Amino acid sequence: MPRPAPSDNLAAVAALAGVSAMTVSRVLRHAPHVSAATRRRVLAAVARAGYRPNPQIARLMALVRGAKRRRLRAVIGVVRDDLAGDDLHDAAYQYVSIDDIRARAAHHGYGAEEFFLGRQGLTPARLTSILRARGVEGLLVSPQSSRAIGSQLDYRLFAAATFGYGLPSPVLHLASTNMMQGLLAALAALGRRGYRRVGLAITQWIDARADHAYSGAFLFHQQPLPARDRVPLFFFPENNPARGREPFCAWAKKHRPDAIISFHSYVPGWLTGHLGWRIPEDVGLVVHDWTEAMPGFAGIHHRRPAVAAAAVDLIAAQLMHHERGLPEVPRQVLVRPAWVPGASLRAEPAAAD
Repeated sequence: MPRPAPSDNLAAVAALAGVSAMTVSRVLRHAPHVSAATRRRVLAAVARAGYRPNPQIARLMALVRGAKRRRLRAVIGVVRDDLAGDDLHDAAYQYVSIDDIRARAAHHGYGAEEFFLGRQGLTPARLTSILRARGVEGLLVSPQSSRAIGSQLDYRLFAAATFGYGLPSPVLHLASTNMMQGLLAALAALGRRGYRRVGLAITQWIDARADHAYSGAFLFHQQPLPARDRVPLFFFPENNPARGREPFCAWAKKHRPDAIISFHSYVPGWLTGHLGWRIPEDVGLVVHDWTEAMPGFAGIHHRRPAVAAAAVDLIAAQLMHHERGLPEVPRQVLVRPAWVPGASLRAEPAAAD
């Protein structure tokens, strides 16, 4: 028997399934409170009728539901870590700002409120209770501790996403900067300026938060180089780079890189004050996580406002489709970083005519 032509008639599907058109709509939107038997019956009727949603109507209904959410002033919870003495609270680390999150949340009709695990004894179990009591359904996790205590939240209740790969489990939808592209772009820019012996000096947390894209890109870049131009990757012995001056300076003196990709904090002072090297005359410096507060330095701009927008979009999409809990197929949105030239490197030679 030939398959029927695709149809956008919701009423026809409802008649085949013996339910109302509203029930069909709920099933197609993955709404809760529909029994498994009814869901199966409706989906079978959808297949028999060759039903195909009308994209214009679907978009219009999404806008209507969005307007309702705006009247309710729904809130996305932003979970951060605030553990006393944690190495990752050092000023060398950058995180997505609440202002960027709020700006994108407002675009979808949501507010954004921060919650700090560890502050005043706030535990994951207590925070889960608070979020439920306040009716918070969307959760954006920003890991700021190597102990990853955000993994202990009960994600079955929430539409959730995270920033980067700092939360090893559970596996959520995530938004991040594509640091494989960022490192390769920086290394290419250094090559155009004549740098040959480039060193990378970061903490293990930085590498892990980027899914080891730093070390992967750096080692990939080094493979075709002659042995004399390869500088060993330097990992600070602790996640707080402030305590790494002596091993960093020993590594720099031993291998004498002509350019270094590292932190804006501490490293410039160690190079000029402790080693007596001039920037950029003796050594070039690239800031691995550049922000507008670092004028004069070359660096890799992570474009965190775009990362914030991507993560909020992931949550808004889940809320629209009534999706909660751990995703069966986690989505990863990677934002391409930008290369920022600066006076901490020698100038790129002018192109020949």
